[in-house]
Amino acid sequence: MPDLLRFANIIPLFKLPTLRVTAGGKCPLVNNLPPSSFRSSSQLTSSHGPVFAKVNRREGAGGWSPLVSDRYQWLEVDLGRRTQITAVATQGRYGSSDWLTGYLLMFSDTGHNWRQHRQEDSLGAFPGNSNADTVVQYKLKQPVIARYLRLIPLDWNPTGRIGLRLEIYGCQYTSDVANFDGSSSLIYRLSVRPSWSEMEVISLKFKTLKNSGTLLHAEGQRDHSLTLVLEKGKLLLYHQQGVSSSSGGQLLVSLGSLLDDQHWHHVKLERLSTHLNLTVDKNTQQAHVPAELSHWDIHQARETFQHTQKHAHFKDVLLPKSLCSLTLYGILYGSSNQFQFLLGNVTFSCAEPVSVSATFTDAHSFLQLPGLTTWSSGVVSVALQFRTWNKAGLLLTFDLPQQEVMVWLYLSEARLRLQISGGGRAQLDLSAGSGLNDGQWHSVELNSREDQLSITVDKDEGATAHVSIPLPLTADSHRVFLSSGCPVQEGSQECRNPFRVFQGCMRLLTLDNQPVDLIKVQQRLLGNYSHLQIDMCGIIDRCSPSHCEHGGRCTQSWSTFHCNCSNSGYRGATCHSSTYEQSCEAYKHKGNTSGHYYIDVDGSGPIQPQLIYCDMTEDRTWMVIQHNNTELTPVHSSPERSQHSAHFDYAAGEEQLAAIVSQSEHCEQELSYHCRKSRLLNTPEGAPFSWWLGGPAPGQVQTYWGGALPDSRQCACGLQDNCLDSNHYCNCDADYDQWTNDSGLLTHKETLPVRSLVLGDIQRPGSEAAYRVGPLRCHGDKNFWNAAFFDKETSYLHFPTFHGELNADISFLFKTPSSSGVFLENLGIKDFIRIELSSSSEVVFSFDVGNGPLEVQVETHVPLNDNRWHSVRAERNVKEASLRVDKFPAATQEAPADGHIHLQLNSQLFIGGTASRQKGFLGCIRSLQLNGVTLDLEERAKITPGVRPGCPGHCSSYGSLCQNQGRCVERASGFSCDCGQSAYTGSFCHEEVSASFMSTTSITYTLKEPYELSRNSSALPSSIYSDTTLRGENISLGFRTSQSPALLLYISSFYREYLALLINQHDELELRYKLHSSRDVEVLWSRVTNLADGRLHAVTIRRLADTVYVQIDQDAREDFNLTSDVEFNNIKSLILGRVQESDELEAELAGLASLGFTGCLSGVRFNSISPLKAALLHPDSPVIVTGPLVQSSCGSSSPADPYAAETTHSLSGTRNRLTAVLCSVFSGLIAVVIFVTVSALAIMARFICSRKETYRTQEVKAAQPEDGHEFPFSSQVDCESAPSQNQKEYFI
Repeated sequence: MPDLLRFANIIPLFKLPTLRVTAGGKCPLVNNLPPSSFRSSSQLTSSHGPVFAKVNRREGAGGWSPLVSDRYQWLEVDLGRRTQITAVATQGRYGSSDWLTGYLLMFSDTGHNWRQHRQEDSLGAFPGNSNADTVVQYKLKQPVIARYLRLIPLDWNPTGRIGLRLEIYGCQYTSDVANFDGSSSLIYRLSVRPSWSEMEVISLKFKTLKNSGTLLHAEGQRDHSLTLVLEKGKLLLYHQQGVSSSSGGQLLVSLGSLLDDQHWHHVKLERLSTHLNLTVDKNTQQAHVPAELSHWDIHQARETFQHTQKHAHFKDVLLPKSLCSLTLYGILYGSSNQFQFLLGNVTFSCAEPVSVSATFTDAHSFLQLPGLTTWSSGVVSVALQFRTWNKAGLLLTFDLPQQEVMVWLYLSEARLRLQISGGGRAQLDLSAGSGLNDGQWHSVELNSREDQLSITVDKDEGATAHVSIPLPLTADSHRVFLSSGCPVQEGSQECRNPFRVFQGCMRLLTLDNQPVDLIKVQQRLLGNYSHLQIDMCGIIDRCSPSHCEHGGRCTQSWSTFHCNCSNSGYRGATCHSSTYEQSCEAYKHKGNTSGHYYIDVDGSGPIQPQLIYCDMTEDRTWMVIQHNNTELTPVHSSPERSQHSAHFDYAAGEEQLAAIVSQSEHCEQELSYHCRKSRLLNTPEGAPFSWWLGGPAPGQVQTYWGGALPDSRQCACGLQDNCLDSNHYCNCDADYDQWTNDSGLLTHKETLPVRSLVLGDIQRPGSEAAYRVGPLRCHGDKNFWNAAFFDKETSYLHFPTFHGELNADISFLFKTPSSSGVFLENLGIKDFIRIELSSSSEVVFSFDVGNGPLEVQVETHVPLNDNRWHSVRAERNVKEASLRVDKFPAATQEAPADGHIHLQLNSQLFIGGTASRQKGFLGCIRSLQLNGVTLDLEERAKITPGVRPGCPGHCSSYGSLCQNQGRCVERASGFSCDCGQSAYTGSFCHEEVSASFMSTTSITYTLKEPYELSRNSSALPSSIYSDTTLRGENISLGFRTSQSPALLLYISSFYREYLALLINQHDELELRYKLHSSRDVEVLWSRVTNLADGRLHAVTIRRLADTVYVQIDQDAREDFNLTSDVEFNNIKSLILGRVQESDELEAELAGLASLGFTGCLSGVRFNSISPLKAALLHPDSPVIVTGPLVQSSCGSSSPADPYAAETTHSLSGTRNRLTAVLCSVFSGLIAVVIFVTVSALAIMARFICSRKETYRTQEVKAAQPEDGHEFPFSSQVDCESAPSQNQKEYFI
């Protein structure tokens, strides 16, 4: 394939640099330097001068010592020419107690504009010596090319003073340079088409003081081009087509920051196959090569730094007068293979403009300058440039003593503000500019003339604010303070700052157009300063490269950065940890039910979360991944086409699909083909008519069908030997002129998911077919249940070294009977990481990345050695370390500012113990993940003595998830909830079984057939109730109705005993017990009213012997006692809804029973029997259903009721029919009339006195009994008859 760019063919034509290197590339450079090469801030005596600062030399006083030992001292070495520096060595002053214990290194090409060398991104300090004689050498990880080196002492021997001898190692470095003036360029035009290369590279170095310009422009065929542009100190690579285009083109990649610092920056552009790599200094970013460039060759390359009209942001930008573009291989002046020529003024030497900056590092930094005598004329001009990341900070202030006026120029909310206060006048405020905390250089001018005061930001590109009030300056306005710190000797009245401190860089300070010489300030010849770094800008871009992961947005201040993780799906200081679980199994074990959930299959890894449906059944937890066509799709015959193809796009991406299939124990996908005269696979000898692609992308051709084995070229019927035609292995291959199908499940994970389908036999007349490819369904999370049991303190598992240099997250679950033990440990030469159980209630996460050991502790205040599962999650990143145990508050520990950030480990990772075999862990560790990768503990445990794979005993931790009398069942991998004894269903027995009843609906659950009374055997489990005597019941149900009166539940026995639960005509709950055939009914009335209000109500009834309590919704429990009998003998059946045979009932109850029930019932449970659940979900149970019964969600808290309108409309008719029945029964019976009258009076009195309350709607969860046991059954049957008593009514 033709290559993208011919960069590699340009590079070999360049002249190579001159590098003079000795063996090992470590030439000592200091010893042979002349005395003039050494400078210092000061010297104690002439014998302590910098010229004596040579390693292992004893001349003079044996080394350099400054006059004063403080952090403003420095030693400088001029190497005479640009040199590649590889190492630095230090030694104390000979024969003394003077040596350094820490220092900074600065480098420069000019002796100005120093750049601090940092070890790790932000770490600048180097370790020094511990005595005066030992030489301590530090090898630079990245060689530095510079002419000047400056060493700044930070710390020294506390019993001595600063003392130093120095050596620098490296080699001479030469290379060609080109200098561009902003309108010039250097052009390479290839005359011969170069040969193809796998890897193509162009490399250069550049430095500039300007933040925008074009560095490289490469043109190819068909008007395609690549342009490397510097925009606001960042490098951007654009692809463009069409030379007349006014836009910048397509941005391919952006990298780097603060590149306008007049220091050399290395740039490399590589093409590797279909990718482009852009490297700036040590950082690399990758971009895809646009498709239109795949056949493009460069025929012209241009090195330049110039204004380009294509980039609108270059408009009116002052272009550099001097930019040095240094290619790594230099520049060749002429070649037979290329044409080279110049445009504009290109020179081959690099001018070095001098720009002296000052860095304000902290709250103590300040610069005091004297005012000018010319200010008394009333004309003032103050100008400066600054760059910062902070939104606020004081830039400068000065006072007007005679007028008692203070002038403040400061940043607030990234805007420039001027405030003048005091002097008995109203406070004056001006503001200009915005977004001034972007790290770019911004110019500021303060001008006061005869009748106008103004502030200007960024001159022509910025903004100006002015007011017609001059500054009342006089000759005694004698000092100007920059930033906010104060000299020690100054009083608080002369140096105060009501604003935040300024942290950043300043340069080009002028007072009345006279530049301020900061070098004189540094030499203490002008003004005063403190905590200031002069002749350097120490700004750091902490967001380039960004430590924020997964799309987190990085913002920064001078000293730190912050990651905004909003909408990323991740959390933590660097957006490292996922907020979502890795599987549906994990969601289930947090108590979640079926629904859509975001699944992050690799946790903190690179794969993004995906919304997936979790189907949580009683015995399985399925991940369901949909695609674009899961419906049965017809295919009609067509002579114009010989095949029909279908492609399936899944809701999850390729990486998600692969990870889900890999980590699941089982996956399946339905594949169905319905046919009529449309063959499927043909004979085993012939070519298949149809096939499908499945497995990892892009998929492999599969010629078997649902229900068969891979490579079998069969359907399910062929495997089962029951196809329509025994000569074929698929029903459709019989080619009958009738509809048939071949359907089944694909269960071999290696061939899933189905990606596309090709059907071949569809062109014949009369051929008809339809296909269906169901969603991909997977269950069982191998990672979540991967566990190991450590049964000896000396046992452990070991794995390869953990690599979590910048970000490390570790999560696992454990259970143990022990009070201490190490979960995990990994060591390095000095660094380490460890998580341990330090006591029965404390977990400790400890580590060292070079800043000294740190610990994060979580005290739980509850025992963790209870042999139940507990979760641990530890994370360490460049900002902080955190530890969380279970749901207790997380503990955090901030990382040291500007400290080491890389965790460097090199030993094996130990699990369950340590390398010393001490503090071993006893118990189970499960689902151990490091940076989203699960360690396979089980496989390693199989071959490790003292460690066993797997760990049973999950119900002790997860059994509480089983609700509503559901029973936890142990499994090899996890647990399940057995809902057989519950009125509920679902993964946790939490889903209410609800149904809508009409007046003709009846459910009869038979507990004993009549003929079985004389037999000793029992045909059904429920017949246990028929051969025993019940001395108690546990009843729970939910209902929603507008009917009153209404019978909710009726339980009868063969001895004409019964229990009835109903709503009476006063909308109250009524419970009737007849526990002896010859005694009257005992009626219990609840005081809760308005139960026929169409809202959902929950009822719980419990009886033990003669004690009964009733609870409705969240109202107080109501208690009462029975007096007639306590035993319920030989139960016959349980009825919900209409009672079909009511001959045995009293007349009043019979009339009520015949009306049926209209409304909703849910969660009906009588002891261990759930009649409604049996009728709806278990038709093989001893249950009879008559009339319409509709399963619905009417048992939820929403007021929706499918029969609400019908119920409302038929309510008055129901009551009229009930009145007619009662009148016919009681007519002519005077005694009963008298009884009814007395009862009515009693009811009226009670009704007046009863409470009137409105009960809020709530979701019913079937109130739990106070203990977890069913009521006991008496083994004795009492058939004795008691004397008849009058019917008793109890008002509860």
